Amino acid sequence: MALSETDTASGNQNSFVYVVAGLAALNGLLFGFDTGVISGAMLYIKDTFDITMLFGQSIHPSLVEGVIVSGAMVGAIVGAALGGRLADRLGRRRLILIGAVVFFVGSLIMAIAPTTEVLIVGRILDGVGVGFASVVGPLYISEIAPPKIRGSLVALNQLTITSGILIAYIVNYAFSSGGEWRWMLGLGMVPAAILFIGMLFMPESPRWLYEHGDEETARDVLSRIRTEGQIDAELREITETIQSETGGLRDLFQPWIVPMLVVGSGLAIFQQVTGINAVMYYAPRILESTGFGDTNSILATVAIGVVNVIMTAVAVALIDRTGRRPLLLTGLAGMTATLGIAGLVYYLPGLSGGLGVLATGSLMLYVAFFAIGLGPAFWLLISEIYPMEVRGIAMGVVTVLNWAANLLVSLTFLRLVDIISESGTFWLYGILSLIALVFCYRLVPETKGRSLEEIEADLRNTAIGTDPGETDRTDAVQTDD
Repeated sequence: MALSETDTASGNQNSFVYVVAGLAALNGLLFGFDTGVISGAMLYIKDTFDITMLFGQSIHPSLVEGVIVSGAMVGAIVGAALGGRLADRLGRRRLILIGAVVFFVGSLIMAIAPTTEVLIVGRILDGVGVGFASVVGPLYISEIAPPKIRGSLVALNQLTITSGILIAYIVNYAFSSGGEWRWMLGLGMVPAAILFIGMLFMPESPRWLYEHGDEETARDVLSRIRTEGQIDAELREITETIQSETGGLRDLFQPWIVPMLVVGSGLAIFQQVTGINAVMYYAPRILESTGFGDTNSILATVAIGVVNVIMTAVAVALIDRTGRRPLLLTGLAGMTATLGIAGLVYYLPGLSGGLGVLATGSLMLYVAFFAIGLGPAFWLLISEIYPMEVRGIAMGVVTVLNWAANLLVSLTFLRLVDIISESGTFWLYGILSLIALVFCYRLVPETKGRSLEEIEADLRNTAIGTDPGETDRTDAVQTDD
């Protein structure tokens, strides 16, 4: 059967949307590469620098190692704190370009660092770029994407995060035989350059353009990513939301927004304190205790990275079909169970042989369950549940919380292992995963198939006591286009 002109136009527009979203998702690749590459580099940095000294002071080696790893988290907190407001003031596209430059410079500094202190400065700069990326990447994609495929496109950002981690693990393995950690860290300049060059040719978010008075350009951008019949309707929705909001920081504490601020903040914290980046940052270190050497430990992390990418791809394929909540709850239940198993395995004596394989397998399953649930769902939901006028600010606030929790985990993991052992640490993360499961079951809404304006209208109706059922039925009709 021949396609109609409308179907052909819609297909062409969706193709352009995929190109824009795919390129913007390279923000996630920077995020993932930075997360994964330090895990292998740390095995060799301590052979180059004296990690018992920092700024002329004698410090415990595990603390110095934690500071090097967590330097990026400090920078990311700064980047995320500034990123929300900068995204609203400068535009989504401009901030992506700035973030790519900052990440490039940070990677260069790390590659040529003569001292531990300079290395930490490079890590902090890398982190600022990652902080920008973690705010503006999902935000930009969510404002470009049509409602029916928004979930999978924003989840694409998480897929590139996991791909970045896997690429970093492969880079680590490639340079592990010679311990060439400078090459490991310096290669972060490559995706940063690709992102910068590509974004030079991409459009600004039509929502941001319209909000800042450039209706003509906003309409032009929408003509490339929507059918003709959808443009006026979308502009009307945007106009209505702009007229009803003032957009200041204090607006985040309006009674109808506070419940979603709680949801976003909870997801931000639980995504980290359930232990995922402890595994990602310290996977080779964790696996060394199973009897693997340095190179084999890095190779085993490649396998974990492959699982991470595959299961994130599964989540991307399912998230607009099954919805956000089913994947989120399934993932958290699996994380709770596998962390319990990992804790038991590490509690038993002698991790070599079969127990070593079981320990590695339990960590792979844990990462798999994270990848189908809490990994993509957090970034997607925080790009959906906030009104447009404060969306950048709100995402900045919850992303700062996410990076602060990440910093806490990266700084405390090695000390927790020293104090309560690997088994106790995994059980602690398992308990927190169970609490996160209850939190998500009770508070996290379903947003599948709704436009961003429809989600906002539903939150307003719920706050003033209007039955959202009627809105749901209307939404079901409106989002079929």
